[in-house]
Amino acid sequence: MDNKEMVFGFIGTGNMGGALAQAARHRIKGSQILLANRSPEKALSLARELEAKTADNQEIAREADYIVLGVKPQLMEEVLAEISPMLERREDSFVLVSMATGLTVARIQELAGRDYPVIRIMPNTPVSIGEGMVQYACSEAVTESTLQIFLDAFAWAGRFASIPEFRMDAGSAVSACGPAFADIFLEAMADGGVACGLSREQAMELAAQMLAGTAKLALESGQHPGSLKDAVCSPGGTTIQGVRKLEESGFRGAVINAVIASYERTLELKQ
Repeated sequence: MDNKEMVFGFIGTGNMGGALAQAARHRIKGSQILLANRSPEKALSLARELEAKTADNQEIAREADYIVLGVKPQLMEEVLAEISPMLERREDSFVLVSMATGLTVARIQELAGRDYPVIRIMPNTPVSIGEGMVQYACSEAVTESTLQIFLDAFAWAGRFASIPEFRMDAGSAVSACGPAFADIFLEAMADGGVACGLSREQAMELAAQMLAGTAKLALESGQHPGSLKDAVCSPGGTTIQGVRKLEESGFRGAVINAVIASYERTLELKQ
């Protein structure tokens, strides 16, 4: 079987759940997508956009081959308690896909009542434009073919990386929290441009494309960012003076500390 025969159900169509449903729609038909949300109007609006179907949680639990759990961690127990009777009665195979921060594969299985196949993912906001970073880990019951169908269906979302589950909290601090840090940097770069006389619109365009292009260059060239930085810093030039000011202000250490703080907070939330 391939993703053209599968039904993908989304329980929760908030920012991330909705973005993943939109990503899937680039690869599969709307008729293969079921959408449920605590606010039915939100699910209906997205269903119209994607030419998909609305459903309730129980219908998705009965019919979907991939059940994407796009609910907040504190609501996961309630949702899985609701759908576990339907899951238990199923005779066909299905996969639970969780994006809840801090909830391990084992915890999802515990809340669901059985050791069902689980794919745990941690996406970030750029999945909404097909430039996301999605890390994932699977339970032992997820076969290679089952995983490949999932990856094919969501390929439009961006880049996917298999990460050992015990490293996912660290990875999340970089890729899932990171967009907020990058947005602060982007805003500050644009502010600097405005301070130097650029219009806000011009400064934002220049800064945003600079950031996007620099990230793409790092990925595609495979070069160490230090080497890429050195290539821009001419002896006695303008760029090295800016780098000096960033170092004086503790820029590098501040970024490292931001990642560590996010990671430590994730560990606190799991307790």
